[in-house]
Amino acid sequence: YFNNYPDVNGYFGKYGGAYIEPKLKAAMDEITEAYFSICQSRKFIAELRRIRKDFQGRPTPVYHCERLSNHLGKCQIYLKREDLNHTGAHKLNHCMGEGLLAKYMGKKKLIAETGAGQHGVAIATAAAYFGLECDVYMGEVDIAKQHPNVIRMKMLGANVIPVTKGLKTLKEACDAAFEAYLNEYESAIYCIGT
Repeated sequence: YFNNYPDVNGYFGKYGGAYIEPKLKAAMDEITEAYFSICQSRKFIAELRRIRKDFQGRPTPVYHCERLSNHLGKCQIYLKREDLNHTGAHKLNHCMGEGLLAKYMGKKKLIAETGAGQHGVAIATAAAYFGLECDVYMGEVDIAKQHPNVIRMKMLGANVIPVTKGLKTLKEACDAAFEAYLNEYESAIYCIGT
């Protein structure tokens, strides 16, 4: 399957594809080329595996929910404990990969958006780990609601940039982050989380 999909245009059969702002076509091609040049690299894979094990705490355990299984009967329920990842969520998985890719590409900054703040915390963690700058765009409404995550991002060295347009929530944060990336794509990488 992975030998055939996605095709060169990003399609999985009749699904997929992408619309890319013409100004960003070269930047997206650079990211694609960098990814495909390093994804098979033993050095890259070894470094990512080391990060997953030694920094993230992976693999996280599987927990057997014995009492719930017994209560429901005729089934056995297991939970994958992604909450035990460093930073408390699965989001760190892709953020560390994006940070490592940025490092290999020679980028100096990670740009991201966040709503509830967990992606922001994860990307700020990745930026801190790799010694990169980090701008996290977050709607003003979400900043007020998710203050503990805002504090975590700032403690990790991220610039939390309030978005005051529209409803001041995640949609506007996505737009603002992408606009910023349009102006900084030569030295930054946009780490989408939503």
